Amino acid sequence: MGGLYIAGPVLGVALSLQALYFYYIAPALPKAQRLDRPHGAINIWFGGMVAMLGILLVGHLNFGLGAAATIKSSIGWAKGWLLIALFIFAGAVLPIRPEVIYRAICKTGKYTIFLLPIFLAAPFIGLPDTLWVSPLKIIGGSGSEYFKATLYTLEPGSGAPRWQFFAPWSPAAGMVGLVYFICALQEKNVRWKAWGIAAALAIIILSQSRLALVGLIIIGPMPFLLQQITRPIIWFLVLPIVLLAGWFALDLLEMFNLAKSEFSGARADSTRVRETLGRIAVERWQSEAFWFGHGIVERGPHLVEYMPIGSHHSWYGLLFVKGIFGFLALAIPFCVSILLLVRSALTTDLGRVGLPMITLLLMYSFGENLESLAYLYWPALILIGMALQNCGTRPSADETATIG
Repeated sequence: MGGLYIAGPVLGVALSLQALYFYYIAPALPKAQRLDRPHGAINIWFGGMVAMLGILLVGHLNFGLGAAATIKSSIGWAKGWLLIALFIFAGAVLPIRPEVIYRAICKTGKYTIFLLPIFLAAPFIGLPDTLWVSPLKIIGGSGSEYFKATLYTLEPGSGAPRWQFFAPWSPAAGMVGLVYFICALQEKNVRWKAWGIAAALAIIILSQSRLALVGLIIIGPMPFLLQQITRPIIWFLVLPIVLLAGWFALDLLEMFNLAKSEFSGARADSTRVRETLGRIAVERWQSEAFWFGHGIVERGPHLVEYMPIGSHHSWYGLLFVKGIFGFLALAIPFCVSILLLVRSALTTDLGRVGLPMITLLLMYSFGENLESLAYLYWPALILIGMALQNCGTRPSADETATIG
């Protein structure tokens, strides 16, 4: 149907309105049925995302962009930055069970595996890459890539097939695959867990996203490692590794630099465009609109294939469009959340899910515009909200026993 881009914001608004109703408008409910007061970190997320709108309006006024552009940008803010805060708020306040999210993702994985042979065969049996563009594009107002039913894409340089599944582009599919992988690891039922993990790995590998493969290595094992980190035997096992790393530090550094060069060279044209877009965004931000940014996204020159300045990077995008104040409006909630979740991850199951999720978003903030994909990775936002809300609670008896 091509309706995911619309379904995400509708779901976020519906959950948030439900939370607002039961928390603010229905005070007559018995105390046992009332929803929890949001943790302070949730209010920081809301404050930061709402501040984005004020910064946006000032940027439009500074450059005299007119009412039509201001309304369009405000709608974009509501479907992006505000949506992030709404999902985090809903996860914190509503009594949602994380097991429901884990099972739903594993079920999605099962049907992904069923459909996988069609996707894999499509480029080799002559099926078109794009089946159709949904007419819902009129409602969404964004680019057609958000509303396409795409079986595969062809890499411009090599012509090799690449898959994006239900995401607007392949790296975004890799991001969703990582979210699904972390959630599938938490599923208790072995059969459903197998479906979920298999589908997540298929999405990550077939998306051929370099960032997704790095995330799979770094973030994938985090829930397991965080669960074991409080055990003394782990520290005794890690100590020899740290000692050896010190002896071979120069060799390891050389290997890291070589791997970094190969990582960048895997898609040299893409890396060049990304780096150039970043340099243009920073130079124009510093010289033209330091405090509040330019207010809107501008298309780049031929050198960057006319891609929008600040795209493919949340921080460069914020500096260009919303200036240093917009940068801080996202950086402060990120820093507060990471600090809280690092501590929570040592004692609670939700913390051991929330920390990998916020780390995943931080990692992808250097390769994607987070606000444009919130409608896809919303399960991560809900779980982050749950984990932040849980930061002020003590671990359960089972969790305490595990720590012991």
